[in-house]
Amino acid sequence: MLEILKDYYPGYENPGIGDMFMVRRLTVAWILVAVAAFTFHLKTAAQNTSPAKFALDRVDALEIHNVKAEVVTYRDKKAIKIVDGAPASGDDTNSIAIVKGTLLKNGSIEVSLSGDTVPDAPANLRGFVGIAFRVSSDASRYECFYLRPKNGRSEDQLQRNHSAQYISVPGYQWDKLRSEHPGQYETYVDLMPGEWTKLRIEFNGSTAKLYVHDADQPALIVHDLKQPVAAGSVALWVGPGTIAHFSDLTIRQTGD
Repeated sequence: MLEILKDYYPGYENPGIGDMFMVRRLTVAWILVAVAAFTFHLKTAAQNTSPAKFALDRVDALEIHNVKAEVVTYRDKKAIKIVDGAPASGDDTNSIAIVKGTLLKNGSIEVSLSGDTVPDAPANLRGFVGIAFRVSSDASRYECFYLRPKNGRSEDQLQRNHSAQYISVPGYQWDKLRSEHPGQYETYVDLMPGEWTKLRIEFNGSTAKLYVHDADQPALIVHDLKQPVAAGSVALWVGPGTIAHFSDLTIRQTGD
């Protein structure tokens, strides 16, 4: 500090009365700069927390809603197996397993997952599997990205284009979004049923991005998330007739 003051004000070493006021002003200014820098560092550290890892190796770490869950080893990974348990005539948006201890408003979610259909499933079922985020405490509200693994290598190009999907509960299921905004909330991704797939979701405010297979660029971007921006839980999501596996969940909170 002394050397800096000498550089900025040569009369510092032999100050007169006027010089003393100038020295004090410079000293206060440097203190304010130092405090501001320290405050910025603390705020940045608070907004970018260390990632929280969840092994997904305990059923009691989940809050179950219309699914059956068990711990298994699947394709050399310890995993949670989730099977859709909702009634055939029920709402297919309510089959989730909330991961206890997760709560974030903005951040990122990474997970390895796989999806396939149960034996003798109707041909129209696609092994729906995904992640719900900002899940409300009563599980009545959430945002969600999910995959349709059986669409990924279909010979029907239109069906391929429906490989990844965004939905929002309540009020914005896939059929409503597709009919009112064709192609905006779904996209193509190369997928295979039953294969481990790396999935990452980044979300901040009203924007969310879906990344698949460690890609640098998102497969799907949504700039108008439908639910109010609020902190909520993370949940494992499955659709009708699905057998899914989840492993290696990592969550990082960013921002407020």
